[in-house]
Amino acid sequence: MVRPIWNGLNRLTALLLLLLLAPVMLALAAWIRIADGKGVLFVQDRGGRNGVPFRMLKFRSMVHNSVAMSAELGIDDPFGLVENDPRITRCGRFLRRTSLDELPQLINVLRGQMNLVGPRPDVLPQVACYSPEDARRLEVKPGITGWAQVNGRDDIDWAQRFVLDRWYVDNWSPLLDLRIVWRTAVSLNRDEPPVHVDQLNITRQQAPAEEVSRVG
Repeated sequence: MVRPIWNGLNRLTALLLLLLLAPVMLALAAWIRIADGKGVLFVQDRGGRNGVPFRMLKFRSMVHNSVAMSAELGIDDPFGLVENDPRITRCGRFLRRTSLDELPQLINVLRGQMNLVGPRPDVLPQVACYSPEDARRLEVKPGITGWAQVNGRDDIDWAQRFVLDRWYVDNWSPLLDLRIVWRTAVSLNRDEPPVHVDQLNITRQQAPAEEVSRVG
């Protein structure tokens, strides 16, 4: 009974935050439009609770063709970053450093697709490669911030994130969520984390292609 009530409070909080932060969000949208052209929002299919896809919203912080451009740059993980990543826009570095690019996800929370706190929603190609143990992070709604984010953010690889997310699923409580929100709030204006190349996702993406090659 606690979880449904908490989910409802998440949606109510998201509504209040959207009303409160509407001027900030409009100003950010105008800045992105003026500085980096059309396409203020970045919309991408992500894996939600139980792996059900939903369209996650962010303020755009990368060029439109970032995934295609990754191949041109020789980046093995198209969803990862490189040092001084040229795909990040002029506004994007500030937005990513302060996490203001995540504000549109309050709409996802209001829709019931996410909560304020939970495992970060992963892209569908990577969700498709989850092991049964990894998929345990899908037992709860994804979040705007989470236990892994306040314990390393991008400076930890996916293997560590899976461990942290499973711990969160097994130890969830409203008090833990409030603790994560507090730790997120006090670390918003942090330095950009060092680039961390995630070999796990690169290996998993290569495995299906290698299997097809052997069959052929």
